[in-house]
Amino acid sequence: MSNYYNPAEVADISIKKGIEKVNLDKKSMMLLGFLAGAFIALGYLAYIRVTGGMPSEWGSLITVIGAMIFPVGIIMVLIGGGELLTGNMMAVGIAYAAKKVSFMKLMENWILILFFNFLGALFVAYFFGHYLGLVEGDYLYKTIATANSKIDSTFMQSLVSGIGCNWLVAMAVWLNYSAKDVASKILAMYMPVMVFVLIGFQHVVANMFIIPAAIFAGEATWLDLINNVIPVFIGNGIGGAVFVGMIYYHSYKKQVQDL
Repeated sequence: MSNYYNPAEVADISIKKGIEKVNLDKKSMMLLGFLAGAFIALGYLAYIRVTGGMPSEWGSLITVIGAMIFPVGIIMVLIGGGELLTGNMMAVGIAYAAKKVSFMKLMENWILILFFNFLGALFVAYFFGHYLGLVEGDYLYKTIATANSKIDSTFMQSLVSGIGCNWLVAMAVWLNYSAKDVASKILAMYMPVMVFVLIGFQHVVANMFIIPAAIFAGEATWLDLINNVIPVFIGNGIGGAVFVGMIYYHSYKKQVQDL
């Protein structure tokens, strides 16, 4: 017996997950969305704490080490439980492609989860990042530099970066669905997430932690956050729903239905 699901089976699993996500009650959406946003923020907080104290002479090795730490957030979401926007973009996206979910339900889910993810990320940014000072003091330079790398990109750069990010993150979710045991799920999702961090692609929920962290330190504005979130949200949606969900649907499910 195989210890993993093949891609056609993963497409079925993803469609079912997407249907479940849009039918989740609002209380569960709120709680699980908050947790997912906080988990991603905690992964990013760990990234700042680890890389912020490293000597600049280490060069790109700093990013490699940080990228090895960051996936803990998505591991907590997918193994522990949580509703993360970027994963929902793939799962609800493929359910929409399969005509199991309406466009209105898709957008309602994405917007609600975005909001609750934001609350979770903001909680970590303020109470742990600012109130406890974990991204300030000796780590403030790293926080500002990281936030500015997101803020300073143009609308189209942020959008395209968002596509690349969620192409990889949605693949991490897809591969997680393909595994049957916890160790395999973690291993399967780990590398795509690590690679998106290494490349420097933009993740809308992660950005809702790092930019507010800079805002609370007096080094950015809420307008900076809004100007970044809009294109990255769009890009993440395209990366997850189109480049993963819809392409795999038309590759593995549509042909079978058309026979």
